[in-house]
Amino acid sequence: MTTLLAMLAQTTAPAAPPPAGGLGDLLRSPLVPMILALVVLWWIMARGRSKERQKYEQMLASLKKNDRVQTIGGIIGTVADVRDNIIVLKVDETNNVKIHFNRAAIKEVLKEAPPAGKE
Repeated sequence: MTTLLAMLAQTTAPAAPPPAGGLGDLLRSPLVPMILALVVLWWIMARGRSKERQKYEQMLASLKKNDRVQTIGGIIGTVADVRDNIIVLKVDETNNVKIHFNRAAIKEVLKEAPPAGKE
């Protein structure tokens, strides 16, 4: 027993544990590039949506009389009157049917179809 105690007393003290993980360990983690890629992807998607939204807002601001438009409900008509937040569409020329829409209900301004002429 004394030899065992003598042997234990002669052994060196255990080495100090390595310092707890710091910034260096975090940067070497495989999780960091993945997080960076997700952040870049999110930024690209958000930028695209904001450009699209800005283009839509500009289209709504430039609505004028006689533009052919389509609403979000699918109704196609000609702008008869533009007020602050109300757009009046003429949807039937023969009966002079007009419908009032909120400006945000306009989906797009339609391009004029080529005139039906000689082919």
